[in-house]
Amino acid sequence: MQFGMIGSGSWATALAKILTDNGNTINWWVRNEDTIRYIQKRGHNPHYLGAAYFNQQQLNLDSGIRNIVASSDVLVIAIPAAYVASALEQLDKNALQGKKIVSAVKGMLPAGNQLLNHYLATQYDFPEKDYVALLGPCHAEEVAAEKLSYLTFAGSDIDFTTAISASFRTDYINTVVSTDLTGVQYAAVLKNIYALGAGIAHGLEYGDNFLSVYIANSAREMVDFLRKLTMQEKGAQDDPPDYAASVYLGDLLVTCYSLFSRNRTFGNMIGKGYSVKAAQLELNMVAEGYNASKCITGKNETVGAALPIARAIYEILWEHLPAADGFKKIEGFLQ
Repeated sequence: MQFGMIGSGSWATALAKILTDNGNTINWWVRNEDTIRYIQKRGHNPHYLGAAYFNQQQLNLDSGIRNIVASSDVLVIAIPAAYVASALEQLDKNALQGKKIVSAVKGMLPAGNQLLNHYLATQYDFPEKDYVALLGPCHAEEVAAEKLSYLTFAGSDIDFTTAISASFRTDYINTVVSTDLTGVQYAAVLKNIYALGAGIAHGLEYGDNFLSVYIANSAREMVDFLRKLTMQEKGAQDDPPDYAASVYLGDLLVTCYSLFSRNRTFGNMIGKGYSVKAAQLELNMVAEGYNASKCITGKNETVGAALPIARAIYEILWEHLPAADGFKKIEGFLQ
């Protein structure tokens, strides 16, 4: 398989490291020509994960996404959800025919509150069997440091999903295969919202005792949403997923607690009194939980799950509810 990497941020850089460490030569879409020249000269990304060095013989760098797509069999899409549509709209409608896609997008496309596979099916008639979602729990910084991490790969075609997972397995990456394609993606969306809320709580100077209760209730809320969504789309399941598994609970925990979590960092600034705009400028990276809170609020109009925590975070971020007032509301929901 010839891999193409779409994106050049921290997560894309981490995934590029994994693939090249496994001996793959990759085609890599990097929009900025100066960044391409730097990587070609220095062997690492000047903006993200400076400790991750690459054998330049394994990199085909190009600022044209059409060239990368045309020369690749499997496309790894690792750009923020809000920018996916604008990146892919440069492609012809038939450009994805015969391709496989691995989504490392941990959010929903804001325009239609859609997961990436639903967007691709609508806009490119892309078949679900050729799509795999790549989830954590895994931080790019720990991948760069080669600390043991776990990745979950979810898809409807188990053979293809298993083959893709093997391409990412290294001495420092263990892989897990799942068939809950929709559930794991929505879990990734929700955990970013709750992690942003955990950051707000920290900024408001709540302690660890409160945070543990907050996360436990967030986990319950996430499971309620996933179960109701599954019932709507598939009906009752004989063998429902284990929502205590790493891709659900584990990813929620690490994103809420880790100092590497950009959602937690963003929320911490909101809790300390930053405006959303000021926090975005200070962070200088995309915190997926911000847009996700609006997308999930919209999606839940049809799902009908009880999401008081996610709703309060949405009100803080999008309806200008003071953070302290929002968390007073949350206090009343926790058990």
